[in-house]
Amino acid sequence: MLSDKMLKGLNDQITKEIYSSYLYLQMVAWFENHSLSGFANWMKVQTQEELSHAMILFNFVNERDGFVTLGAVDKPESKFDSVQDVFTKTLAHEQLVTASINNLVTIAIAEQDYATKNRLDWFVDEQVEEEANATELLGKLKLIGNDGNGLFMMDKEVSARAFVMPSPLAGA
Repeated sequence: MLSDKMLKGLNDQITKEIYSSYLYLQMVAWFENHSLSGFANWMKVQTQEELSHAMILFNFVNERDGFVTLGAVDKPESKFDSVQDVFTKTLAHEQLVTASINNLVTIAIAEQDYATKNRLDWFVDEQVEEEANATELLGKLKLIGNDGNGLFMMDKEVSARAFVMPSPLAGA
């Protein structure tokens, strides 16, 4: 059974994950508007990943006999200055998500809710990957600078990214 505090935190996190998906979908629109289909694909995969993260938590709350209460999703930012700006904001957003997950882990430990902590451990590992991916892309974009050829090549490279169903959903 989830405590009220843990349930509220998990429900808030579900909404944050849905917002993440929504934000990245807005970034897809920006990339498509700028004829960067590879980057748009990369963000489409990111959109799917974030929605799958929401579903992992949604399923977990239900498994623990909690009640999912979805919150309102804010309108995402839609104006970006450059590809580098998009990924700077992506990294900053992922760092906020990491802090939120870490806060949930702190609550789970304090409440000795080991089942929730175990599920959240998957998210902790996932956030390391999310921040590393954004950091790597941002680093490459900084190296490229304003070089159109470099951006063209990178757009082609990131077009190969494909969505992989996260393991906690594989059996769902």
